[in-house]
Amino acid sequence: MNENLHIQREMDDKPGEECGVFGIYDFDGNDIAQTIYYGLFALQHRGQESCGIAVSDTEGPKGKVDSCKGMGLVNEVFDAEKLENLHGNIGVGHVRYSTAGASTRENAQPLVLNYIKGTLALAHNGNLINAQELWEELAYGGAIFQTTIDSEVIAYHIARERVRSKTAEEAVARAMQKIKGAYSLVIMSPRKLMGARDPQGFRPLCIGKRGNAYVLASETCALDTIGAEFVRDVLPGEIVTITQEGIKSDTRLCQKQQTAHCVFEYIYFARPDSVIDGVSVYHSRLMAGRYLAMDSPVDADIVVGVPESGNAAALGYSLQSGIPYGTAFVKNGYVGRTFIKPKQSSRESSVRVKLNVLREAVEGKRVIMIDDSIVRGTTSDRIVHMLREAGAKEVHMRVSSPPFLWPCYFGTDVPAREQLIAYNRTVEEIRQVIGADSLGYLDCSRLRQMAGDLPICTGCFTGNYPLDPPMEDIRGEFEQ
Repeated sequence: MNENLHIQREMDDKPGEECGVFGIYDFDGNDIAQTIYYGLFALQHRGQESCGIAVSDTEGPKGKVDSCKGMGLVNEVFDAEKLENLHGNIGVGHVRYSTAGASTRENAQPLVLNYIKGTLALAHNGNLINAQELWEELAYGGAIFQTTIDSEVIAYHIARERVRSKTAEEAVARAMQKIKGAYSLVIMSPRKLMGARDPQGFRPLCIGKRGNAYVLASETCALDTIGAEFVRDVLPGEIVTITQEGIKSDTRLCQKQQTAHCVFEYIYFARPDSVIDGVSVYHSRLMAGRYLAMDSPVDADIVVGVPESGNAAALGYSLQSGIPYGTAFVKNGYVGRTFIKPKQSSRESSVRVKLNVLREAVEGKRVIMIDDSIVRGTTSDRIVHMLREAGAKEVHMRVSSPPFLWPCYFGTDVPAREQLIAYNRTVEEIRQVIGADSLGYLDCSRLRQMAGDLPICTGCFTGNYPLDPPMEDIRGEFEQ
């Protein structure tokens, strides 16, 4: 990649999530590469660094896998010719945002392994907390690694367990007893499509059906895109196996530990038109805004959201407070999270490249600006400044999540504590840093209500993790 290409975390001040997974098995034998393409397109918001597709023909030579992957967006990596060269009626796809391992083509997924029992293609969303320990176990056993991602550790352990298991799904179950952390997996063997979810249910995974084909996807929006009907969510700890006979479920690892869904799926990661574990993402964000209006009221003339995930919360604040909802920002839809960052010598700002303020919407007004989070605080001050430059009389910032105080070990790219603006600062001190007239965060007590009363992980806000974090931060690469 060009060294000037800047991996842009959304607005330079957002948490990042690792990836999205998709799988499909068409029992009628139709080629499914194009369907995977559109499924990944719907999941593009979950990762913009790399993507890939691997397919196989269940009636063809056992172990033959066609695959293609590369750096960039789905529509940059794939064209009609590449999709036409991917033949098969069973396959998996992946979009990636790196939290463990460098952003390189070698780390793009799906991973395709050839081993004594045949082939295995795996796509993974999440982050393991015992990856280093498992990596060392494999490395000292002679394993040669092609990547620096924990997904390869999972794939190797499944392959190793498959050698002494009767079935591929039994190998997955045995591997799941070793790995710890967050993972939603979609796995393709020559004649089976499997999905697995960690016992805490950190990351989402759902099942869909379209005609005589079954689908696995990170979010329901991908099912909608390809015209599939939602069947159900994969349970935390469950392994589903899809064959010509239908779906088989293994729930032996379910309910053995307290579930802890990542609340940031509802605050920021997921698309608003998705429903995760029975809870509407859009409704969650709307409720977060209502709770902000209840707990952090302020007199103002207009409520605006920072696109995109701040918009629904802003509408909720407006509905609860009675203050009119408006649009203050125009977002450049052609700028993703990866773009050439303006040089420091240039007058262009990374924020201004992505956002511009509608002067007539805010000039002379007291503005309540709703955003979903403040992580490092590197852009909130710029957005506040942009509103003031456009003539806003007052700028009151409200945040639809609590202050980030702790790192995340389960796949959310929340940095070390020292990089968090809320670390060792009061809310008033943060307000002064960003230059707002007032600042209010969503209270932690509201999070579970916002997420439909699901058991949630609040580790990055409270330091209370559902699983013991590693002794040292393992979110970097595994290179020795």
